[in-house]
Amino acid sequence: MRPVKKNAKFMMLFLPLAFFSIAGLLFSVNFRSAAMPVMGDDWNQTITELFSVRNAYLLNQSSDSLKDIFLTEERNGRWAYEFEVHRAAYLKNWAEKQGVIFTEINSAFAIKSVKEVGRGFSFYMNVSTEYTYVYENEPEIKNTFCLSGNHSVDLIPAQNHQGWIISREWYEDPLYDTLDLNNNTREITAYLASHRPIDISGISENRAAAVAYADQYWGASPDGKNSYNSEYTNYNALGGDCANFASQVLLAGGFSKNETWNYADGKGSRSWVNAQALKNYLVYSGRATVLASGSYKDIYQYAYSLRPGDIVAYVKKGKVTHVSVVTGADSKGYPLVSCHNLDRSRVPWDIGWSGENVRFILLNVSY
Repeated sequence: MRPVKKNAKFMMLFLPLAFFSIAGLLFSVNFRSAAMPVMGDDWNQTITELFSVRNAYLLNQSSDSLKDIFLTEERNGRWAYEFEVHRAAYLKNWAEKQGVIFTEINSAFAIKSVKEVGRGFSFYMNVSTEYTYVYENEPEIKNTFCLSGNHSVDLIPAQNHQGWIISREWYEDPLYDTLDLNNNTREITAYLASHRPIDISGISENRAAAVAYADQYWGASPDGKNSYNSEYTNYNALGGDCANFASQVLLAGGFSKNETWNYADGKGSRSWVNAQALKNYLVYSGRATVLASGSYKDIYQYAYSLRPGDIVAYVKKGKVTHVSVVTGADSKGYPLVSCHNLDRSRVPWDIGWSGENVRFILLNVSY
């Protein structure tokens, strides 16, 4: 294997932000045949090269360079490599369903900690990735969405001590999903591609306030511009923070707390923090109405009636397990959502929820 070139010295904790960009239609990486890249003297540059290879594979999937940066001879390294392959396959299948082409991936990361362990070094970092796509019949208009999350990754020296390879990595990502191929039909793709843009400039002040809050607090970004609101408890370690975030957005949009739906003294009521309970509260209190419910192929056309500030609920085994807030629409009017739990900003509403066992509930919220 030809790994990424080894850095010359070990940097201190809390390294600065690193930023890199890959243009998928123009750039292809092949470490087996290409000369070694010129590397800097710090970990940022090393990790930048590793992510560059991964992003290039996500875009073109024609290069075998991805396998070169993982220790596939061992179980943990092989699992990490297979995780990336699965993500790339999901993104490709989703793009085919949507009638789009991904043209660019821009990623930023901030190393939060690094320590020497075993054969190498273990890193904990925040990674934020922006995906750019265009519709095949509208290639001049770019659409973007962003995913953010924490990565735990181990790097060890290659056998020849000329570089670093990934021996273990763990992170959660909505692209690691199984697409229901029944949704990849010509009829669905043709409908999505032919849809006209939606004018959302005239939304109410309350809806605009809800979206502004969601854009600010959708997730932690490496550049520090976005974060969770520190005035609220982070429930990710307690079962999930999606409903807590959605409730904050609704409050910013003008909702009033009450005995049922409330947050006080660092704690949210069940209908504030639980996805199923929040959906029930919105519907049974009359604060929202069900626009449509069912499988993707049953309701995707209705989704175009969603407006910023509305709610999408995701159902597995008859239970709402996740909620997101509509925060925009792409160039074809396809709704975009933001949420916590695998932090997402203005992401197409069905990404990461594409299995055949998933059902959706689309809610029009009354602000």
